[in-house]
Amino acid sequence: MAQLLSINLGAAQHIPGYAPLTGIIKTPVATADIERLGLAGDAICDRKHHGGSDQAIYVYFADDYLWWADEFGQSIVPGTFGENLTIGGVEGREIAIGDRFAMGPALLEVTYHRTPCMTFAARMGDPGWVRRFHRANRPGAYCRVLTPGAVEAGMDVGYQPFAGERVTVSELMALDGAREIDPAFMRRALATPIREKTRFKFETRLASLF
Repeated sequence: MAQLLSINLGAAQHIPGYAPLTGIIKTPVATADIERLGLAGDAICDRKHHGGSDQAIYVYFADDYLWWADEFGQSIVPGTFGENLTIGGVEGREIAIGDRFAMGPALLEVTYHRTPCMTFAARMGDPGWVRRFHRANRPGAYCRVLTPGAVEAGMDVGYQPFAGERVTVSELMALDGAREIDPAFMRRALATPIREKTRFKFETRLASLF
């Protein structure tokens, strides 16, 4: 059984030396309410690139943190990567679009992967972090909220793999910045409940081929 290891909330604040306000610096809390557009009380400062119904909750995985701990040579506390929920007991890189996580009354559905940005690099204090995170291909997963509800750190998480086409978050991340994408891959992705922004992009690209 997977487990909700940490719930993480961020307040709007400045990273030293970085001008924009951000909610990426998270603090673990014991309980929180998952609402349709995210965790209650969590700051989302850049709504152009974060938040919304298709990116309401960001999840990172304990096995990926263990991988990074080996890279850094030290342990990393949950919430360091700005995720709302830290989940253990599943393999992060194999999470696919349409997979679901049930915790208490709440139900989440994976929609996309996280794309690293300069705010993330500033949070990590590493100007090369965007490239390093992308190269590692351990992106975590954005989720939409199918059913809101209160969650508590330590509770069991029911993992429900998507029964249709499996398009993993790591497959999608590997295509970030690609000018050409295999039409067969785009058709596979369109058979999943992928986020609407990417659905529109893939449908538009496929339509241009004919």
